Amino acid sequence: MLRPWFSLSDPIWQDFDRLNREMERIFNENYFSPTVSSSQRVAIPAVNIGETADKIYIYLFAPGLDPKDLDLTIEKNMLTISAGRDTSKELEEDKKVTGYYRKERFSGRFRRVIALPEGLDTSSIDAKYSNGILAVTINKKEEEQTKKIEVKVS
Repeated sequence: MLRPWFSLSDPIWQDFDRLNREMERIFNENYFSPTVSSSQRVAIPAVNIGETADKIYIYLFAPGLDPKDLDLTIEKNMLTISAGRDTSKELEEDKKVTGYYRKERFSGRFRRVIALPEGLDTSSIDAKYSNGILAVTINKKEEEQTKKIEVKVS
């Protein structure tokens, strides 16, 4: 008599079912719901990353930060940017507002970790914060840069 090669009662299928339920829970949570407090949400600033033949450019869009609060570190081609802001101090909320119907401005700390490509000269990092945009520039190593090769005609 032939036996089926699998059974839905096998433990492996129970693990898949548990994983499926957990993923459904994660994707069905509404992070923008008023029932979710702002302390439960994590706001991560948007980032653009581009390159030229000799540099990598990273732009982090985070208006309202104090540049003194920005902390940038690089280790093993991982750039970590962290900072925070307290909007209650900026708006003097405790003096003016007793409650909010909607509060979309992020208040708190964030941490953004960006994987960088190989071949960067991490000793040549330049970071500037202006008009709410953190611009980070990292040079590529000389041997990693794209070089134009001239073809000679003989």
